Amino acid sequence: MDDLLFAKEAFIKKLEAVSSSAELEQLRVRYLGKKGILPEKLKQLPKLPPEERTSFGKAVNDLKALVTEAIALKNAALKDAELKRKLAAEGIDVTLPGRHVTPGRQHPVSRTLAEIIGIFTAMGFGVEEGPEVELDYYNFELLNIPKDHPARDMQDTFYVTDDVLLRTHTSPVQVRVMQQRRPPLRIVAPGKVYRCDADVSHTPMFHQIEGLMVDKDISFSHLKGTLEAFLHRCFTPETPVRFRPSFFSFTEPSAEVDIGCIFCAGKGCRVCKGSGWIEILGAGMVNPRVFEMVGYDPEVYSGFAFGMGIERIAMLKYSINDIRLFFENDLRFLRQF
Repeated sequence: MDDLLFAKEAFIKKLEAVSSSAELEQLRVRYLGKKGILPEKLKQLPKLPPEERTSFGKAVNDLKALVTEAIALKNAALKDAELKRKLAAEGIDVTLPGRHVTPGRQHPVSRTLAEIIGIFTAMGFGVEEGPEVELDYYNFELLNIPKDHPARDMQDTFYVTDDVLLRTHTSPVQVRVMQQRRPPLRIVAPGKVYRCDADVSHTPMFHQIEGLMVDKDISFSHLKGTLEAFLHRCFTPETPVRFRPSFFSFTEPSAEVDIGCIFCAGKGCRVCKGSGWIEILGAGMVNPRVFEMVGYDPEVYSGFAFGMGIERIAMLKYSINDIRLFFENDLRFLRQF
């Protein structure tokens, strides 16, 4: 019993000296652990005379309850003190001026794409999307570009396998939609496309938007009217527009569309190479062969398609001379927009 009294006094002194949770845990283990002081005291019960066992066992259990409660109270006090120290260390002076947070800006490519989509949706075009990893069948064959066609050499394609590739244009979206739906159709297909090309005016990944209209009695005049209206909305109503004959496998007849140089007003400069015109997009009437491959009767339906690069239009709208600036994430460049 004298040993228990000594253990109690020693525990109280040690508890008062505890200043951290780690020290408190060490004290708990010393007194209540499997080989602690109090469990060892209980092991002495069988060695005591029978008449002393009851009183000694009760004394050990009372001391054990006291130690357990004291440790719990001390633990709560330590946590409270720790929280107060943490709050004091992390406190803020609410009277200080706030920090200026620079607002984000929309990327010029995103801004240009949204503007173009807005113009076409106002004309009644819907927006369609498709996979960026595409099948050769949709990217080339259904667009009248068979495996031996020389137009494939112009695409500089990233191939995954012989039949799987990164799409070189968003035209596969058009043929996928035509396979699934019957005319009339009026859609635009924006998205990323990929080609093995990189210089001041080309990047391996860029953005395109292509459009398609299919119905009965659609003519080239509808194509011209639509694109002229678009270009006058995208640039200015006074922007000159011209159509030049060209060739694309999936349109016939085909045309390149130019606008009057916005830098020199048609007088001739370095940007337009002295011609006064800048090529802006390609277009044409959908090739009857494409209609046949998607199950449309070319004797009944006609349509037109067009496609343009978003970066190219953004460069013209914002007078940017290097396409690589769009992808370098230079804040000095992006803050201008």
